Amino acid sequence: MAIDVGPMRRFGRSYGRRQLRVAGLSLLLVLLLAGPGTGLLAGDLPSTNLQGYGIKIFHVESGLYPFVQVYLRSFDQNMQPLVNLNVQNLGLMVAGRAYHPEKKQYLIQSISNRAEACRTIVVIDTSASMKGVPFESTLKAIARFIDGKRPQDQVAIVALADNKDGYELVSNFERDPASLARRLADLEASGGSSRLYDAIALAMQLTMASGAGGATSDDADYAASTSIIVFSDGKDDGSAVSRSDLMTRISNLSVPIPIYSIAYTNVDLKFLKNLQALSKNSFGKFYDVGEAFDRMTAVLEEVQNIFRNDYVVTLRAYLPVDGNEHRLKLGIEYPSGSGKFRYETARFETLEAPPLGKILEMQTRLDQALPRLPDNNPYMANPFAPTLLVH
Repeated sequence: MAIDVGPMRRFGRSYGRRQLRVAGLSLLLVLLLAGPGTGLLAGDLPSTNLQGYGIKIFHVESGLYPFVQVYLRSFDQNMQPLVNLNVQNLGLMVAGRAYHPEKKQYLIQSISNRAEACRTIVVIDTSASMKGVPFESTLKAIARFIDGKRPQDQVAIVALADNKDGYELVSNFERDPASLARRLADLEASGGSSRLYDAIALAMQLTMASGAGGATSDDADYAASTSIIVFSDGKDDGSAVSRSDLMTRISNLSVPIPIYSIAYTNVDLKFLKNLQALSKNSFGKFYDVGEAFDRMTAVLEEVQNIFRNDYVVTLRAYLPVDGNEHRLKLGIEYPSGSGKFRYETARFETLEAPPLGKILEMQTRLDQALPRLPDNNPYMANPFAPTLLVH
């Protein structure tokens, strides 16, 4: 049974933290504007020693508890998404105990079949060294990317600029392709300097916005993932933020923000290593298009395909509501039947969801897809599980 409850994530974990501070309509407003909470544990390492593949959890949402949603991206050794993931090659453990897939207490869906948005910030190098075919190809590729996005997907545009900040916010998050196209068309490659790192730092700040999307707050939406795409030769001129600063910020993020770099240069190839390092450290991907500028469009199509192959795992949890955080582990067996899993650890809170109409409606729909087991036991039987010895 196909279930789409993505938009209800806006009610999120913040309810439990704010329930003593707000009431009535104020509570509802806070809930509607609350951004997604992270499910990553401090100190946990993502599955990066790939040997062929890995996974990265973006966040975990338990605002519809006992139903929990886990948002993840999978990748092979070339940072391409794994396809056709299903319950049979997915391993799930909650509070240290493994779920039995045949008990049908969790399901996995591609984000492409759900209502959540994917958010993208495009950073464009507008220095004079980009003038001509490279810049024209950049604008053409971005325009195709915008035309190819889903209606709910959101794009923001940051351009390097000769001003006190070193950048210009050309467009905040926007869904309307026509509006984005108009702002894109106004850009020119005429800058005298390239404060690239400052512009990327702004893009990272934009990813922290709690809401995004339409022309008014009424139709704002929330994103399953946010990524940054950079078009540049990698050369930086006098940014207030250094590459080392950016690398530290990326490493300290609780929610991963992948950077996809589309690199080309007629200056010096050594600068491309700057973009390569940022992409690698952020679980993004580095593309060196050289002088094959027409390849930019195909590269962005590939990046868009990565976004659309993210997954959402929805599970029914059986832990009592205690307001605490509990660990879960999610793993992928790939190839199927190999017995080799890559696991990622995350956490979720057991909070009683507010009894609001839409929340109750979503919980009812999930209850139909993941009906409660009579014995409240979704776990596998393990004859080797530790037992408590009684003397």
